[in-house]
Amino acid sequence: MHPDAPPHPDASTPSPRRATVRTFHPRRGRLSSRHLDALDRLWPAYGLAVPDGAGPPVDLADLFGRRAPVVLEIGSGMGDATAAMAAADPDRDYLAVEVHTPGIANLLALVERHGLGNVRIASGDALELIRRLPEGTLDAAHVFFPDPWPKARHHKRRLIQPRHVALLRSRLTPGGTLHCATDWAEYADAMRETLDADPELADARPGDTSRPAHRPVTKFERRALLAGRPVTDLLYRRR
Repeated sequence: MHPDAPPHPDASTPSPRRATVRTFHPRRGRLSSRHLDALDRLWPAYGLAVPDGAGPPVDLADLFGRRAPVVLEIGSGMGDATAAMAAADPDRDYLAVEVHTPGIANLLALVERHGLGNVRIASGDALELIRRLPEGTLDAAHVFFPDPWPKARHHKRRLIQPRHVALLRSRLTPGGTLHCATDWAEYADAMRETLDADPELADARPGDTSRPAHRPVTKFERRALLAGRPVTDLLYRRR
C-alpha cells in the first residue's frame, strides 16, 4: 500500500491523544479485495491524507491539476452521491473528506469506473482539512446527514454549530453555498437556528426544506424515509 494511504481497519497503531472534541465516530470496517486493490492503485493519484495538527495549506489547483470551482463534500460515506454529483457537474471539482476507510476505497473505485477526473478524496477530520483551505476558495460545501449526536451531553460534538459554521463559511467564496441535510428533526431545528444566526449567511430558499434536484437520494436517506423520518435540506448562501 502507498505510504500516505489511509490505514487498513485492522491497523494496530494507536492514535495520538488529543484534546480536540471529535465531530464523528471513528469507524472501522472490513475491506474487500476490490477495496484493497482500489486503495493500493488509486490512492496515490486521487487521495489526500489529512493528519491531525497544524499542516501546510492545501493548494486546490495543484491537487486537481486545474483551476475550477471546488465543492467540499463533508462525510461522503460510500461515495455514491459524490460520484453522481461529480459526474453530472464536470465543470466543478469535488473534494470529498471521509474517515471510513471502506467508504474511501469505494469512492476511489467509483472514480475509476466512471472516469471522474474532477474528484479527490481526503482521509481525516473534516475540520482539520477546512483549516488548511485558504479563505474564500470554495464554491460550495455539502454536509449531508452528519452524525446528529442526539444526546444533549454530546451536542458539543455536532458539526453544525456556530464556531464550525463560521470556519466553514469563511472558506466559501462570496455567493458560495452551504448545503446541509439531516433526517433528525431536532438537529434540523438546531441547524436552522445556527445558520440563521450567522450574519454572513442568508437562506437561499426561505421556507423550502425539500431536496434540491442536484442532490441524489442516498441509501441512508431511503432507509430514513422508510422508517418515517422526514429529511430536511437547508441551503444557505454567503453574503
